[in-house]
Amino acid sequence: MAMIERHSDAVAGKRNVTIGAKYNPGAQMMRPSYAYHSIGASERPDAGADEPRRRSLESVTGMLDRIGCGYLVLNRERKVIEWNAAAQTTLERQGEPADTASELSVALKRLIANVPAHFLPGSLSWVVIRSRGDRPVVLKENGLIAPDGTSIVALLDRESRSGPNPQTLQRMFGLTSAETHLALRLAQGDAPLEIARSWRLSRTTIRSQLASLFAKTETRRQAELVALLGRISVLP
Repeated sequence: MAMIERHSDAVAGKRNVTIGAKYNPGAQMMRPSYAYHSIGASERPDAGADEPRRRSLESVTGMLDRIGCGYLVLNRERKVIEWNAAAQTTLERQGEPADTASELSVALKRLIANVPAHFLPGSLSWVVIRSRGDRPVVLKENGLIAPDGTSIVALLDRESRSGPNPQTLQRMFGLTSAETHLALRLAQGDAPLEIARSWRLSRTTIRSQLASLFAKTETRRQAELVALLGRISVLP
């Protein structure tokens, strides 16, 4: 499922397009530019040769979005420069702050602290999380698919549930970004108070968003809403 939120750190390239407000007020979302750090891609002699891998990166991250899987794009220093909403949710479920690129970098480092993991430039690695506090399993795929020394880390939480396409939710019910993110967390089985704590929001705010979700989806109880979200998850 194509996730709405794809973020790019400001240093990842010199062209970023703001597409909306992040779920918590005041934060900003950026669409990835896939540009080089120092100069524009078109100015590099090998820019044409690297274009297929840039397209490949976008294809892989788009695929991960579509199946509801979290991903992190790392630079040569293994710092996070791009991520999606599912990656944030996955790391939040591990008890880690995951609002910024630096927090995500720290969260990933802690997640794999006791696991040998070498994220080589151009590679795709899968981090399979079995349960909170347990050692994850790292699986690697061979071949170069990411450009300019970047690598992709896919986060697969075995305890998480597949959720609906957030864009589909917004089109069907006219949900805000905050309501969409709340719906996705509810679809994964998270309780409203747990969500409030992880987002550092008041119970009143979460209850207000939940009431709006009920009204827009024409449901009356959380179980009814979650069942509806489960049915919608089969839609593209």
